[in-house]
Amino acid sequence: MNRKDWPSVNRHAAPLVEALVNDAENLKLKVSRSESGCRVVDAGIDCPGSLEAGRRVAEICMADLGQVTISPPGEHDMNLSTVQVSTSYPVLSCLGSQYAGWSLKYEAEKTFRALGSGPARALAAKEALFAELGYRDSFDRACMVIETSKLPPDGLLSAVAMECGITPRNLTVILTPTGCLAGVTQIAARVVEVALHKAHELEFDLDTILSATGSVPIPPPNSDDLAAMGWTNDTILFAGSVSLVVDCGDDAARQLARTLPSFVSRDYGKPFVQVFKDYDYDFFAIDPLLFSPAKVTITENTSGRNYSSGILDYGLLYKSIFG
Repeated sequence: MNRKDWPSVNRHAAPLVEALVNDAENLKLKVSRSESGCRVVDAGIDCPGSLEAGRRVAEICMADLGQVTISPPGEHDMNLSTVQVSTSYPVLSCLGSQYAGWSLKYEAEKTFRALGSGPARALAAKEALFAELGYRDSFDRACMVIETSKLPPDGLLSAVAMECGITPRNLTVILTPTGCLAGVTQIAARVVEVALHKAHELEFDLDTILSATGSVPIPPPNSDDLAAMGWTNDTILFAGSVSLVVDCGDDAARQLARTLPSFVSRDYGKPFVQVFKDYDYDFFAIDPLLFSPAKVTITENTSGRNYSSGILDYGLLYKSIFG
């Protein structure tokens, strides 16, 4: 589909957002309004949340342009449940909506910093990525997902609404701490998005990516933010699997398969927390080529040839999670 024909991600996600709010009690969520009127959905700060909430938050993040399912534990994945993701709109659903690319910062009374993801990003279009995609959304409602263990200041929420060109009352913000049940689930469901972002970093022609599927174990919940960040990264780096269907010719498909998996990075082979510590907790010093799924399969749509690379290393994942 031509990018000029892309649908409104916020319009597409809106019914899922309303359904999530209506089912809040069953999903163990807490819904409130901020002082300015912004609707705040707590998915794990002052409430338990749930795996199902995380699954549905992931589909909201993808603007209902992708399907997310959860499978029960199996021997191949260390007895951890698994998330499966599929989308026929890989670039729009993953980079245009799901990607956590909006850097949020508020330093009035208390400093608050976090990354915003979800369809609201496409209304504000503050990131250079949207100019590259040639896309900006237009709708009177928006939803943003923030990975945080603290309630954002109302001033920040009002500023987000203003950047989106809507009233605070028409903004819904979903809060998911990294290590809560909903948090680990919606982060695992980013396995395809991670692959798309890596392909973008490799300057691969995104317009040739026709569809995408992926799967990855869901790590256990963890109240320690640093440990949770490590586990959620490692499940994708060591055990995430992604398949892309592309229409780019065999040479480009073969090259993408060779360069996309995480094992090509100089920092591959240690739990993420150890890598983070080795760089004195400087996230930007880490090799950006590390952030990708463990194994990829690229199918060239015209020739039908498949190119696979990478390895699912449950030994490294076991070391990360179980020590």
